[in-house]
Amino acid sequence: MYLEIVTPEASLVSGEVESVTVPGVEGPFQMLNNHAAIVSLLGPGKVKFKGNPTIAEGYEKRFTKDSDGKWTMDINSGTVELNNNKVIVLAD
Repeated sequence: MYLEIVTPEASLVSGEVESVTVPGVEGPFQMLNNHAAIVSLLGPGKVKFKGNPTIAEGYEKRFTKDSDGKWTMDINSGTVELNNNKVIVLAD
């Protein structure tokens, strides 16, 4: 599936990933390929994704990568939309 993470500063991430986990306001949830369409509000927490998308130059320090190959980024709030295997995270 395709992931895009956008903040007020810039589009930070774009590319193919295997999974995305976001901090929903009712708790974290994960989206995988062929997940049902969804729109949700996000609360404070971590956006996690597995894959090798492009991270915008100059914003690499906002992300960490663990030993399992999962990338993590802290957010304060936002929204997520998933439709037709395209995930768009609008994060603050």
